[in-house]
Amino acid sequence: MSKSRKQTLTIVAAVLFMAGLSWSAQKQYKSLEIGQKAPDFNLPGVDGRNYRLADFADAKVLVIIFHCNHCPTAQAYEGRMKKLAADYRNKGVALVAISPNDPKAVRLDELGYSDMGDSFEDMKIRAKDMRYNFPYLYDGEDQKVSLAYGPARTPHVYIFDRQRKLRYMGRIDDSEKPHLVKTKDARNAIEALLRGRKIPVEETATIGCSIKWADKRESAKRTLELWARENVTVEMADAKSIKKLIKNDSGKLRLIYIWASWSRPSVKQLQEFVTINRMYRKRDFELITISADSPKRRSRVLSSLKKQQVSCKNLLFDSEDEYELMTAVDRDLLGGIPYTILIQPGGKVIYRRVGMIEPHELKKAIVGHLGRYYK
Repeated sequence: MSKSRKQTLTIVAAVLFMAGLSWSAQKQYKSLEIGQKAPDFNLPGVDGRNYRLADFADAKVLVIIFHCNHCPTAQAYEGRMKKLAADYRNKGVALVAISPNDPKAVRLDELGYSDMGDSFEDMKIRAKDMRYNFPYLYDGEDQKVSLAYGPARTPHVYIFDRQRKLRYMGRIDDSEKPHLVKTKDARNAIEALLRGRKIPVEETATIGCSIKWADKRESAKRTLELWARENVTVEMADAKSIKKLIKNDSGKLRLIYIWASWSRPSVKQLQEFVTINRMYRKRDFELITISADSPKRRSRVLSSLKKQQVSCKNLLFDSEDEYELMTAVDRDLLGGIPYTILIQPGGKVIYRRVGMIEPHELKKAIVGHLGRYYK
């Protein structure tokens, strides 16, 4: 059996394993049922305070939405969540979002539509960036609250009456694309409760991302082990071929990182680019690294790349003339390593940085071009 075929079978086996874990995790958690009481909670919010169920005792209707940072479906509903909170705040309705995900159970390739993960610190950034007008609580530490409620996906809505009995459970509406919405299920349920009427539909299915329960950590760990075995190579490149790369006729968003093995900061930063590549490479995105080392140091360059598991396209400039390299990459560049440039298809530069990058800033630029939602 050829080496490439063995690698393919290994990847297929890993994917099937991860799919199996995901399915088993979906089956074993049971949701609340209509009529049951809301389980209590005591969770930290991104605003620095803890929230309990009793903090919302004055609300006629309590809306709890299990939500997270990274899920594109959850992101698609952020604006509608904010509108629900604003429209009903003065009508006795409280809306609370809870992130159920264990950050260590989220694989990097599940973050392809986001500029951040599901850690508590990332939640604070997301809430600030998106100007959430509702409490955003973290349950990723032990997931006890999420286990008590039993959401299947993000987003997943639970709506409780004055007595905190569950009266509606399911989706916010029937399409993540606003222009295709026909039935506003959550809003209909809130209106019915406020008017003392029967809720037209008490339970619906949900779409979105699966909950990242703690038992999915093994899947995330195995994925990292699989990636660690990917082949790492380096090829020689001249100024002409690099200029062609900069023109970017690939149809993909192209991220180019200039580094050198003699530049300790640039070597250390390679790991950030590995993370970024693993997040976005399933989309129309590619990472290319170019080493400014002397061609004589090829073995050292390859050693550094292997150590950092840089399994993208890696190039080594075939000349000792660093100024020629810099001119080939960017005529506006005065010099400096490390150097990062993000190029749209067609050659337009949308991000450039001399020195160390700010990872979140670069990820935002990448997602800003690729888009945050499924198409």
